[in-house]
Amino acid sequence: MKEIARHFTASGYVVQNSSVLLHWHQKVKEYLPPGGHIEQDEDPVEAVLREVKEETGLSVNVIRRDRELRFQYPLSVASPEHVLVEDIEDPIHGFHQHIDFIYFCSPTKCDSPLNEGWYWFDETALKYGLLMDSGDRRIPPADVQELGIAAIRAEYTF
Repeated sequence: MKEIARHFTASGYVVQNSSVLLHWHQKVKEYLPPGGHIEQDEDPVEAVLREVKEETGLSVNVIRRDRELRFQYPLSVASPEHVLVEDIEDPIHGFHQHIDFIYFCSPTKCDSPLNEGWYWFDETALKYGLLMDSGDRRIPPADVQELGIAAIRAEYTF
């Protein structure tokens, strides 16, 4: 049996005013949240904070729930809301999987300007999509819809 290469990634569902931030990913041809590979010597929280800032221009906080245990030592890293294993068909690196740590985040400032290409999706836009420049209506993938709605609904319990 051939071994599958796996990469660790972190993604952040940024929530503000009952909407979640997504962009049209040209390579994948889907609406996706900000995220990317966890770098060497980086934990998943550091990765998601860095990726969101690099991709969107926003500084965010990861939402930590009351359910988490915290210790003076050893250091406790915020638990992800979910962990996904995603199949990736990459023409350069070949087939591999991403083990994706999913976090819910909130902006540290409400007036930070967004980088170009990012859109706020409320629950209706998550379910029915947004109109593209071409006039096509694009609906996010089912996992992005479900996680986006969960992030929006969790906004009221932070």
